[in-house]
Parts: sequence; structure tokens; C-alpha cells
Amino acid sequence: MSTSPPTPGALDRARSKAYVRLLPLLFLGYAIAYVDRINVSLAALRMGTDLDGFNDRVIGFGSGIFFIGYFLLEIPGTLLVERWSARKWFCRIMVTWGFVAGLTAFVRTPWQFYGVRFLLGLAEAGFFPGVIVFLTHWFPARDRTRALSWFFIATPVAQAVSPKLSYFLLRIGTTETSGGITTHHPTLLGMQGWQWMYIGWGIPAVLMGVIMLILLSDWPRDARWLDQDEREALENELEREKLLHKQSHSHITVLQALRHPKVLGLAAAYFFVVSTSYGVEIFLPKILTRWYDLNLNAVTWAVVIPPIGGLAGQLLVGWNSDRTGERRLHASMPIYVGAAALAGALMIPASLSYGARFALAVALFTVALAGLKSYMPAFWALPSLILTESAAAGSVGLINSVGNLGGFVGPSILGWVQTWKHSYVPGLIYLCFSMAVSATIILALGLGHRQAQKPAEAAHPLVDEEADSLVEPV
Repeated sequence: MSTSPPTPGALDRARSKAYVRLLPLLFLGYAIAYVDRINVSLAALRMGTDLDGFNDRVIGFGSGIFFIGYFLLEIPGTLLVERWSARKWFCRIMVTWGFVAGLTAFVRTPWQFYGVRFLLGLAEAGFFPGVIVFLTHWFPARDRTRALSWFFIATPVAQAVSPKLSYFLLRIGTTETSGGITTHHPTLLGMQGWQWMYIGWGIPAVLMGVIMLILLSDWPRDARWLDQDEREALENELEREKLLHKQSHSHITVLQALRHPKVLGLAAAYFFVVSTSYGVEIFLPKILTRWYDLNLNAVTWAVVIPPIGGLAGQLLVGWNSDRTGERRLHASMPIYVGAAALAGALMIPASLSYGARFALAVALFTVALAGLKSYMPAFWALPSLILTESAAAGSVGLINSVGNLGGFVGPSILGWVQTWKHSYVPGLIYLCFSMAVSATIILALGLGHRQAQKPAEAAHPLVDEEADSLVEPV
């Protein structure tokens, strides 16, 4: 493969087509995945009424056990994307998780709930880190963080859009009173709204799996929607970057990568921030309902607002990280800010009016969620600064799988402490400290500094923005 500079016109066309063709599919897939992962936060508002024994401890543990199953297949999943076929693997993932998500509608006991959530984690494992690896097959380094930003915003978009869509399903089989008028919504086929919500969000996952199998291409060389010169230009550029990266890094195996101190550090940092992220997301509807006595309609409106802050922060931080070529501060500072905002939500003065306290709480949770989302594009650019190819794929799988065990710890602790102390405050204090630990680890690792460009690298217009990432010291 040639390492000479690519033809700018053909490469730019290929890059543009890749954005338009691939990112909308990946965006929709991740949005649906995230809804199926966290819609238990809204379903829990009704499951506790309809099912015996479904208290916060059960909901928290069941929400978290998803990540135990998720942990087991993460690394194999990323390696399959690198060495086999992304589109076939993504199809398998989405079809199976869609069916399992629908099965949640039929649980009746806590242990059935735990079992289905564990199976859902097994089914979905590999999608998120697989996409991160897949993007390295398609996007040169200068585009990668931007592409990751567009992929990652699927989570705040899903969180902002899904509550009101879920509301229309959740109210099936319930009685609502609004403005003095009582309305009864009958059951449908003998099932309650929370059951229909699980089924309703499982169907799109199955459909998206089939669509991905048809429309995705594993590598540029397989893409019939690219012209021949565009395929060659994009492949040459990706190969050129890979060779430059190899020149500054000794060869490392997958097993060596999994023992790399900085890979383990990134996994630890991700563990602590994910603990907070899922703890807040799973319990935010219940927290606001408990603190401010909200009905279903009001709470589904309230939880729409914080993800909008996450969306804005993610786009802004991702854009500025690419613009400056700096990753370390862009990954750590949003987490610190989010931790401060979450702590502030626990210290709202009782002397304020109900409306002021509620508005301030929503505002602070919005800033907290912005911090819990906007670090991600810069953070996930860090593994590729250390490793390449299968070693990088394996490290991404390790970071995501070990880190996502925090998704078990955060909700479990918050639910257990609330059931024990009848308060969310002690658990939220733990989550604040967890965020601070994560940000401190990222700073201490020393990855992602902005560096001066070398003359030979700066002369190449398509990689000068990311030249530092190709020569980042280990």
C-alpha cells in the first residue's frame, strides 16, 4: 500500500460519503441500544406498583446486572469486528437484544428480572466498543473524534426523545388525573403500559439489525457506494497513518495490551465515571418524583431537559478537542464540573420556593449529565494513542467491559442505600466522589497532551491536526 499523500479530492469525497452513509446507521443503532438499556428507569415507576417486591434495591441490582453479562463478551466482540465482520456481528447483536428486551415485559419476580437483564447484557455486548473499532476502519485520525462525537450524541438524543414516546406506552392500563379531569387508559391485550414499553422498544432493534446487515460495509474496499479512486484514496490514507503509528510504537500483542498500565488506568477511570452515569440515569426519574412529588407526565417532561445539556456539551467538547488536538483536559475537566454540579443538587436551600428548588435541581442535573457525556469523544480517542490494530481493539474491549462494571456498581449502591436509609443523598454523595476519582486518574495518566507538529507531518494537510496523536509517547 502506498504511503504517499492521497489525492485530496478523492479522499475528501470518500470521507464525506462515509459520514453520510455510516454515521446515521450507527447513531440510530446506539440510540435504540441505550433506550433498551435504561428504559427500566421509567418502567420502574410502574413495575413497583404492579409487581410484588420490586423496590429500589431490586431495580438497582437488576439494572446493574446487565453489565455483568455485558462484561463477559465485550473483548471477543471487538476482536470479531477487527478480524471478521462488523456488519454481521452488529446484526447478530441487535436482533438478539431486541428479542431479549421484549422478554422483559413478561417478568413477574425479581429473579426473572435479574435473569432477563443478564441476558440483555450478553446480547448487547460488543456493539459499543465494536463501533469504536469499526470507525478506525473508515475514518482517518483527523476525523475520528468528530465521528465519535456524532456517534456518542445518540445517548443524550435517545434520553431526550424516548421519555415522551415511552409515556404514551406507559400510561396504558393506568388512571390519570389532570386539571381535575380523571382519565382511564385501558389495558391492551391484557398487558400494562410498562410491558408495552419494553416490547415497543425491542422491535426497532430487530429491524435495525437487518438494515445494518444490508447497508453497512466492513471496509472501504467492500463499499460499492464509493468510486474506485475514493476507495483507494481512503485505504491509502488509513494505511499511511497506520505505518506512521507503527514506526513510533513497538509491536504489542493483544494479551500485552490488556496488561498495559495505561490501558488498565483508562479502564479504572471509565469504571468510576460509568458508575455515576448509570446511577444517575437509572434513578433520576425516581429521584425527581420522590423529591418533588411529580406525576408521570411531569417527570417524563423533566427528564428530557438534562440530556439536552449532555448533547450540547458533547458536541462542543468533541469539536474543541479536534480543533486543538488536546484530549487530556477535554476528557477530565467535564467530569470535574459534572461532579460539582451533582454535589450542588444535594445542597439546594430549603428556604427557596418549590418552583425555584425544582428548577435549580433540574439545572444542576443538566450540568451533571453534560459532564457525564461530554468527556466521551476525547476519552475514547486516548486508546488509539497507545496501540494499533488488534491490540487497540482488545484494549477498547477491555476498557469498555471493565469500565461498564461500574454500570452494575452505581445503580446497585444507589438502590441499596435508598432502601436501607430511605434517602438518595448518601448514594449520590458516593457518585460525586466516583466522578472526581475518574477525572483524577485521566489527568494522572498523562495521555493526550497537545504537542507541537513536526515539519514533515505539518506539511501534510490531511493529518496535521492529529499528528500529535500518531507520536504520543507511551
